[in-house]
Amino acid sequence: MALLVLVPVSVLLVQVLMALPRYSPRGTQPGRRPSIAVIVPAHNEALGIAITLRDITPQLAVGDRLLVVADNCTDDTAKIATDAGAEVLQRSDRDLHGKGYVLDFGVRHLERNPPEAVLVIDADCRIGSGAVERLARLCVETGRPVQGLDLMLPPNGAGFRTRVMEFAWLVKNQVRVLGFHRLGLPCQLRGTGMAFPWTVIRSAALASGSIVEDLELGIGLARAGTPPLFCPEARVTSYFPQTTTGLAAQRTRWEHGHLETILSAAPLLFLEALRRRDPHLLALAFDLSVPPLALLMLTALSVFVASAVFALSSRCLLPLWMSSLSLVMLVLAVLLAWARYGRQVISFANLAFGPFYALSKLPLYSKFLVRRQGEWVRSTRDRG
Repeated sequence: MALLVLVPVSVLLVQVLMALPRYSPRGTQPGRRPSIAVIVPAHNEALGIAITLRDITPQLAVGDRLLVVADNCTDDTAKIATDAGAEVLQRSDRDLHGKGYVLDFGVRHLERNPPEAVLVIDADCRIGSGAVERLARLCVETGRPVQGLDLMLPPNGAGFRTRVMEFAWLVKNQVRVLGFHRLGLPCQLRGTGMAFPWTVIRSAALASGSIVEDLELGIGLARAGTPPLFCPEARVTSYFPQTTTGLAAQRTRWEHGHLETILSAAPLLFLEALRRRDPHLLALAFDLSVPPLALLMLTALSVFVASAVFALSSRCLLPLWMSSLSLVMLVLAVLLAWARYGRQVISFANLAFGPFYALSKLPLYSKFLVRRQGEWVRSTRDRG
């Protein structure tokens, strides 16, 4: 157990250390701009989809397409998207629901007149200036999927818990990804702010009701020889739900899906990477082995306590040394990430209460053992 904990903690520390030097953004690459289609999956997004479309539209050129897939909508999503100038597809299928099916529906529609690059942007996101072109150019130039910087912000008046979640999200989606990026290693797909060459997305296995369709898609593409790239210059942001119910549903879907993928996919990915001697697959397997930060902290503390009890009863100190090293490395990684990236997100005093926040998530992780979520459920949308 001490050795198993040491592996993800070591991966986390390496990623944080590599992300510490200040990043110098790259300029837009010269050359011909590829043709682009942006797919916006939407299920009852009338509250905020107009804002997202207003971010995307000015970044499109003549001949580009903005395609909103209104999936089983019962509100004015389709009308609002049409009024905003988007091409709207309406999908009605009460049995096959989930984002994977929506993306497949949109891609199949594009087959009639395919673009060179396909972008996926969620309907509740804000898109940074120039992000569309950056993502499209990079994916076409490299022939690989590209993931932009996907950050989540707290709504106005957010409390301590949401601030801690924002920091954990920043560590996962910016710090860790940037660390591997500097080593020339691929990243996981995050579900929004993604770009694909048409030659890649047209044959990808998209139709799925998985609650972590983005993770599975990225792994599948890496196995096929096109591991995703990270583009930190292309920024996409959204907001955590304001309601307690919406926040809980979102966290349950994300974390249960992540844990299920760790258990089911990570071991096989390790074996396949070693068999194929593929460093990109191995990097994705190591990255996938790092659980959510709160769970990693709880696990490291639990193993440390168990190792101490074992050492007292057996006088075997090796597990205690290893678990102690894991704790020290974990604390160091969190502090370094906070010092370099998290000061504007959370105060040090609030960060010190992180272990108590982790303890508060025990019911969520216990639920994974007895009644894990396996069905895709849309989170409540709010605008911050």
